[in-house]
Amino acid sequence: MPDTTPRRHRTQAERRERTRAALLDATIDCLVEIGYARTSVQEICARAGVSKGAVQHHFTDKAELMAAAIEHLTERLKAQRLGSMADLPAGPERVAAAIDLLWEAYSGTLSTAVTELWVAARTDPELRAAMRPVDRALGRSVLENIAAAAGTAPRERVETLFWLTVNLTRGLALDAELGGDPKRRKQLIEEWKRLAVQLYAGG
Repeated sequence: MPDTTPRRHRTQAERRERTRAALLDATIDCLVEIGYARTSVQEICARAGVSKGAVQHHFTDKAELMAAAIEHLTERLKAQRLGSMADLPAGPERVAAAIDLLWEAYSGTLSTAVTELWVAARTDPELRAAMRPVDRALGRSVLENIAAAAGTAPRERVETLFWLTVNLTRGLALDAELGGDPKRRKQLIEEWKRLAVQLYAGG
């Protein structure tokens, strides 16, 4: 029997948001699969299934599109992996579990895309200017999630552990990109969790 339920037409705002999300997802796919140097606006539009002119309605230039794509991906990963912070075990075990979550969030697709952009930003002032505020704002946002889950732990100690973890995981993610030893990475993560639990407890 045919479905006679009337279909709701998307509003203009919904269509714009759908187009924007398609462009951001296509940008991430390009960065991961072919790298920044070979990523063009034309290639992004082809993958997103939109016209090149559609980009201009959402982003002023390629640098803004790149920065927005990283923000889009990070927010998505936060919702997927950091949204369960409140469900982590209490006490020192929470620190080790939080480090695992951060490692999952800062490695993989996010690490590959961000690495491509930061290497390019070294010699591209426009890209660097677009990336810097996004990177800082997202770092602060994730830190607030971590701090809220840390309960009564001293704020200064939580911040130190957070930034040490972020920089360690970024370095290890780069090591993975370069074909480093996965067994060594696992050992380093486990050792850092052991030390972080001691620091959290004030030892």
